Amino acid sequence: MKDRPAHHEIVRTRSGAAAIRSIDAGEVMHPGVGPVVEAELLYVRQSRLAERLREAPELVLFDVGLGAGSNAFAARAVSERAPGAAGHLRLVSFERDLGALALALERPDAFGIDAEAASAARALLEHGRHETARTSWQLERGDICAAIERITARAHVVYWDPFSPRANPTLWSVGSFAAMRRAAGPRCTLFTYSASTATRIALLLAGWAVGVGDSIGDKAQTTAAAADAADLARPLDRTWLARLHRPDVPLPPDAPPDAVARAAASPQFLER
Repeated sequence: MKDRPAHHEIVRTRSGAAAIRSIDAGEVMHPGVGPVVEAELLYVRQSRLAERLREAPELVLFDVGLGAGSNAFAARAVSERAPGAAGHLRLVSFERDLGALALALERPDAFGIDAEAASAARALLEHGRHETARTSWQLERGDICAAIERITARAHVVYWDPFSPRANPTLWSVGSFAAMRRAAGPRCTLFTYSASTATRIALLLAGWAVGVGDSIGDKAQTTAAAADAADLARPLDRTWLARLHRPDVPLPPDAPPDAVARAAASPQFLER
């Protein structure tokens, strides 16, 4: 019997950085500037992770779509080098398929993974968790909504980085974003690479305030969301609502019949 073909392969992005392609999904993880740069600019820096670690005794970070671990590694690096007075990072990674991380650990130099981080990731794969004095890292496998329900801690920051809505529509649904909203603390912020209208509508319908996230590579916009609109640097305003009246407006897969009206009625769009 022949060996089962690999489900992932190492490729080069347009910028020349190493990245991992899922053969099953037909998508490259972090296809633009590469995983290391995107993790730092889009997720760690935009979420003000270093500053927020200095502001609380513990910060809970939900890492949705562990993939090859780029976002988790970047977050761990900030925590591990934080000053002694900084808070503890509780990092929870959600993933169904661990093949991408296993492949990245075969070529750690190509993905900027140092020896300590590689050791932590191998422990995560083997035992489902790894701990240091500064950082605890746990793995939650399987259906994300069910996994979220198992965790009692409220999220302070969420990195939402699964495959695209085309490859994984369930994780870009109102239901999935609503499950995360229920698990979010009152000042929680969420960041994702998608700037699609459907994604933003799903977030609004799930109870998030939604704003424009930083640009990255050839993406002029990404998306930031928050439990409290006051925590958004650039919240969507009423001018954005014009696109909802187009006849071909894209909607999330589980959008209700009155999705457009409900999204437009979100509190952040109320006249002040």
